[in-house]
Amino acid sequence: MSEEEIEKENKLIAKAYKNLLKVSYTTLTNEDKKLIRKAFEVALDGHKDQRRKSGEAYIFHPLAVARIVAQEIGLDATSIAAALLHDVVEDCEDYSIDDIEQLFGETVARIVDGLTKISSLSKEQDMDVSLQAENFRKMLLTLNDDVRVIIIKIADRLHNMQTMDSMRPDKQVKIASETLYIYAPLAHRIGLYNIKTELEDLSLKYTEPDVYKDILFKIKESKEEQDKYIEQFSEVLKKSLDKEDFEYTIKGRPKSIFSIRKKMVTQGVSFDEVYDKFAIRIIYKSDEQNEKFLAWKIYSIVTDHFRPNPLRLRDWITSPKGTGYEALHITVMGPKGNWVEVQIRSERMNEIAEKGYAAHYKYKQGAEKEDNLENWINRLQEALENPSLNAVDFVEQFKLNLYAQEIFVFTPAGELKSLPKGATSLDFAFHIHTEVGMHTRGARVNGKLVPLSHELQSGDQVEIITSESSKPNANWLNYATTARARAKIKSALREDRKLIAEEGKEVLRRKLKQLKITLNESSVNDLVRHFNLKTSLDLFYRVGIGSIDNTMLKDFASSRNNALVSFFKNRISRKPSISKEQIEKDEITSNFDSLVFGKEEEKLDYKLSNCCNPIPGDDVFGFLTVSEGIKVHKNNCPNALSLRSNYAYRIMPAKWIDSSQQEYATEITVSGIDHMGLVNDITKVISNNLNVNMKSLSFETDDGIFSGKIKLVVKNKALLKKILDNLKKINGIDKVSRV
Repeated sequence: MSEEEIEKENKLIAKAYKNLLKVSYTTLTNEDKKLIRKAFEVALDGHKDQRRKSGEAYIFHPLAVARIVAQEIGLDATSIAAALLHDVVEDCEDYSIDDIEQLFGETVARIVDGLTKISSLSKEQDMDVSLQAENFRKMLLTLNDDVRVIIIKIADRLHNMQTMDSMRPDKQVKIASETLYIYAPLAHRIGLYNIKTELEDLSLKYTEPDVYKDILFKIKESKEEQDKYIEQFSEVLKKSLDKEDFEYTIKGRPKSIFSIRKKMVTQGVSFDEVYDKFAIRIIYKSDEQNEKFLAWKIYSIVTDHFRPNPLRLRDWITSPKGTGYEALHITVMGPKGNWVEVQIRSERMNEIAEKGYAAHYKYKQGAEKEDNLENWINRLQEALENPSLNAVDFVEQFKLNLYAQEIFVFTPAGELKSLPKGATSLDFAFHIHTEVGMHTRGARVNGKLVPLSHELQSGDQVEIITSESSKPNANWLNYATTARARAKIKSALREDRKLIAEEGKEVLRRKLKQLKITLNESSVNDLVRHFNLKTSLDLFYRVGIGSIDNTMLKDFASSRNNALVSFFKNRISRKPSISKEQIEKDEITSNFDSLVFGKEEEKLDYKLSNCCNPIPGDDVFGFLTVSEGIKVHKNNCPNALSLRSNYAYRIMPAKWIDSSQQEYATEITVSGIDHMGLVNDITKVISNNLNVNMKSLSFETDDGIFSGKIKLVVKNKALLKKILDNLKKINGIDKVSRV
């Protein structure tokens, strides 16, 4: 770089540093500014020879992370200093954690150490478990050290997502999948809603770029019209609010690209059919004593002008969310027959909604109310430290609980408890105490006996009936939905299984002795192979419960004594019988294989996954399974996010190269207004016009509205698209979509 360029860059660095001090949410004292200045100088020195992939000086990254921490999340000077230093120990040999502690004190050093540990996790190599899931588990354990570690990590991830354009496409998809998989739900749970939304939208930009661009274009296209609508809606309310002397602001809040996409997928609708693409937010000034009263007064004014949807009222003021979020949400029928969500918040509530943790502490006075975040972290520890839970299962369950909506139920004594939506009476039992859960015999909800699988609703009063003789059984896993309850049940079942297996081992030893066979490693391995089991524990357990009996053991003994029989039996057990269908499938695969894998575009054996049923032309990737070879999934498969995030090292790029010879089964659904000859029109389009084989056809009509499913065999995606387009043209058909 020339001297002129270096000078220009230095000016930009100085400007970014000054901006950081200017935008801080908390008021910085002179001591705070000195601490931040010192952290900036250490970071500048530590990263002086480093550049990012985009070519810019590395120091811009910690400065940007610190700005997010200061402005958008609103943390204190200690956190800002830690954010500036978050990569120093890992990337620079001149500074250790001890140096950071001497220079900045114990708190900053502890946070930086937590962040360094998270970063270094990804450098460990262990192919037996899911690296990423295990890393997330360890990362979440740092919550116990200091929640600010996770918050700065989220800020770090946000800036990485904002500046990911210069990365390789496969790296972009991996990081974006990981972000959707764990960082966005974590941001949501900590109450950082704005950051959660931005992380989701940026992730969609890389995981489904075409979809992202399409929705972004449509939002821009309709922006002027939406702004006009929001203005029209606001004008009606302003007169009444001014009359009551409210100090307020009204903002329009467009729905995020990710949430529009989610609605389109879950409800099977087009962009134009997503009705609540924006919300109105009314933020009013109030002291804390009158907040609730004024919120309901504004509610009354809004509903005087617009008819509310009674099913869509959300009162988060009386019962705040577990994240500390407070607001009143109502959905009303606005002008031109459009549903509009109106969010009513005081300035304090709005700050908590936007800043989460930081604002929660700013407004908290003494120990007057239980801190939701601390409470959540304490509850989380039990699940995190349970060593028996598989890492991937743990992350999946933990993630479900992060996004879960809440319900509020009462104990018999009238105490209010918060549970995830969809929780059952069994979940409630484990929520009260592990011992209560373990000995649950039944439950009463609102005085009536209910099954353990009964789904609780907000406002229910729940009483758990226990018995010393009750203990978990495998069916309980069908009744429990929360991570805590499921982890405890699985742990209890495993213990139970081990005890039965220990007894089974002794029984097996005695029975084999009668058959003149010694129980040792060799005989156990022979038995495991003979009964097609996976482990010796499976063998002992089956003997313990009696599913392997004397007759079966005698058969084993006689086959073992006959070496020839044993030889053939092993051959047979190793080579499963091949059906005619399998032979035909193998012939088809070898003659007409239309998928290639990796950069070298190799032709490899593969299976199409059942979860998303890909056909030629779909964007796909290969996933290397442990026992079934390569499984092919669509890029937008429901399981793709989890696979890419947890098992990135097993993902193989894949693409279709020639799909002219092979045929694939697919299913489409149609719906619309019923009329005479409709089925005839549909079959004509499919069979006559396009010469496509139709496997099955089923239709149902209900008061003039019909819905149907058609199973087809097609050669490729282009042909399927042609069929869908032609079906849409038939008079009376409203919707056509591929399952």
